[in-house]
Parts: sequence; C-alpha cells; structure tokens
Amino acid sequence: MAEAARVLVTGFEPFPGAPVNPTEWLVGALRIEPPAIEGIAAFRAEVLPVDYAKVGPRLSEIGREFRPDIAIHFGLAAECSGFRLERVARNSFAGARADNAGALPEPSAICEGPATLASTLPLHAIRERLEAESMPVEWSDDAGAYLCNMVFTLSRAHACEGFAPEMSGFVHVPPTGEGRPLGNAQLLAGALAIIEETVRSRRRP
Repeated sequence: MAEAARVLVTGFEPFPGAPVNPTEWLVGALRIEPPAIEGIAAFRAEVLPVDYAKVGPRLSEIGREFRPDIAIHFGLAAECSGFRLERVARNSFAGARADNAGALPEPSAICEGPATLASTLPLHAIRERLEAESMPVEWSDDAGAYLCNMVFTLSRAHACEGFAPEMSGFVHVPPTGEGRPLGNAQLLAGALAIIEETVRSRRRP
C-alpha cells in the first residue's frame, strides 16, 4: 500500500465574463475545513492566477514548497451541467483568449511534450461515486483553450520545475447558485468525494 499522500487542490480567481468563480469559493471552503480523509498526509488548497505568464511560476512555487503527490485542479465552465471530468489535456494554445492581464499567447505548444496527455485521476471510480451520491457528472475530451487546459497540461507534463504530482487531472464545474446544476454545498460535497476516491485509488495495492 502506498504511503499517505500530499494532496493539492487548485481553483482559479474570477476572469473576464465570470466575476464570480465557484472554484475560488471551493478553495476557501477547503482551507477553512481541510478534508478529514484517511490516506492524506498533508493537504493544501490554492487559488491560481488567470494569467498565462504567472500560472507556471506559481505551480513551480507550490511544487517546491509542498511537493504534492496528487493534484486535483478545478475550473469553471459556464456551459457544463455538473462535474465535468476532463479525460485529455491538449498541449496547444490554439484558440486561446485573453487572460486577466489582457495577454494572448501565440498559437503554439504549451510546453515540451506530447500533443495530448491523459488524466491520471481514477475517473471511472469518481464518476460512479458522484452518481451514487446523486451528483450531476459528465465526460469531456476537450478542456478548452484557456488557463484550465494550460494548467491541466503543465500538471500532467511535469513542465513546471518542482511540480511533478504522481496523479493529476482536471474537473470543470458550472456556476453555482439558485437554479443552477450545483449549489455550493453540493460543489463541496462532490469535491470531497473526488478527493477521497483519488486518495483511495492511490492507496489500493
């Protein structure tokens, strides 16, 4: 059985078109009450900048300070209808749009490495768990062309110095609130289920 894991959860700050980002709220909630899950040696939750120039150095800084074994990245996708489990990171800036600083990268590879990288989270187990708890869940093979896909790619490619999680992946969530697919309480419960299933999978002989 694997040793207890150092677990990182990330979200993002608000960005153009999304003045409220539920993943920023999620990070705050997890900081206030970290998950009490067997198999977690240390836990950290961080809000990442929506800035192409800053996000890589921030991941490197977190990696040097915390050395996560597991990194679960959350982001907002306005059009999704529940927890969207991203299966594939695409190593490309094609179709990117401007970040919070107004920067727009040229169409190119995000980093050295393959064109696509698969999530290493236990996605099928996560889906079964969310469905068992009556949470809306869906699959995706396209994490978009914004910072979400960039972070997913950098995390899976181990492209940031000091940041090399053994398991990592990305989950999109919709806006929360009345009339939305998720409320904040459900968002937190689903995130905890995702964390628990990932830690459980790593510890499985």
